[in-house]
Amino acid sequence: MKYLLVAFIVIFLLVLFGFWRPQNNLFPIPSGNTTLLSEQKTLTDISLLQETTESHSTPATGTQENATLNTQNMKTQKDILLTDGVKHSIPLNEILSGGPGKDGIPSIDKPKFISVSEATFLNDDDPGLGLTIDGESRFYPYRILVWHEIVNDFVAGEPVLVTYCPLCATGIVFERRVNGEVQEFGVSGQLWQSNLLMYNRASKESDESLWSQVLGEAVLGVDTGKRLPVVRSNIVRFGDWKKAHPDTQVLSQNTGTSRDYGRDPYGNYYTSESVSFGATFSDTRLHPKALVHGVEIDGQYKAYHDDALAGTVNDSFAGKDIVVTKTNIGEITFTSNGVPLPSIPGFWFSWLAVHPETGLYK
Repeated sequence: MKYLLVAFIVIFLLVLFGFWRPQNNLFPIPSGNTTLLSEQKTLTDISLLQETTESHSTPATGTQENATLNTQNMKTQKDILLTDGVKHSIPLNEILSGGPGKDGIPSIDKPKFISVSEATFLNDDDPGLGLTIDGESRFYPYRILVWHEIVNDFVAGEPVLVTYCPLCATGIVFERRVNGEVQEFGVSGQLWQSNLLMYNRASKESDESLWSQVLGEAVLGVDTGKRLPVVRSNIVRFGDWKKAHPDTQVLSQNTGTSRDYGRDPYGNYYTSESVSFGATFSDTRLHPKALVHGVEIDGQYKAYHDDALAGTVNDSFAGKDIVVTKTNIGEITFTSNGVPLPSIPGFWFSWLAVHPETGLYK
């Protein structure tokens, strides 16, 4: 009995101070009568969004450029619903378990980095997320992200949320502040339209919310309707990234967990036509796993097929002049009337599932 009591106290202290989290529970889904709380068609956290900056470098020159996100494009168009006192903006029956419980896929909360010369575990053709903020570059290999999906990081002093959903190939970096406060995020173990649902960790479960990665928006919980500003990053191959950014830091395999980073558990999923976990696909314009880059302007959506982008592409969308530039290593920049425009990369089926009225450039 004495040993059981000691074990209970140890576990309690580990949970209390965040060193260990139970991995079998799921984020609670409310049930009961649902009512329409409000129509959410206004900007959220304007002051926060206006403070957000993106950074990127031009590989040919190495010059640095900072630009404020176009806050006019950060509107949420979803109605806010209320079920059993809990806010949400997606149908609750569409939230599915992906198998592992809450934190069953462990996020990386204290990432370690190594130099290019030390990253001998990577091949030049290994893909990942390349990120530059205020001259500080990072590379997050997909072979690591596929096992963790979330990295809570600081780059050049800025709190960033590096995310990757293997089922949707959505690699997105966000600023990880909510209500002006730095937040730590974890993997909920649940999915919506086959896409990662994250949650922000809080001392009280009632202060946590589920966030759709592809939307960058809280879809269940107290923060429903709030958005995470996108920080520009690129899906690139390690060999290309290190040539353009030789001083880049590389996410280390030393994550504190036991994972086989030389094996991808999803096998041939990335090229098959199969979709799952609530997503369906009947569109014939592109292969469901074709890579697209999605943008939003004033509640309208458009996807750009990656294969259709090279050099500089001029387009018109939602009454705006759109310019897309793609470098020879695959770094992509969208601007709308000269202002940087956030873009979301991922599989075509994933973008279409959450934005069924989207246009397509191919």
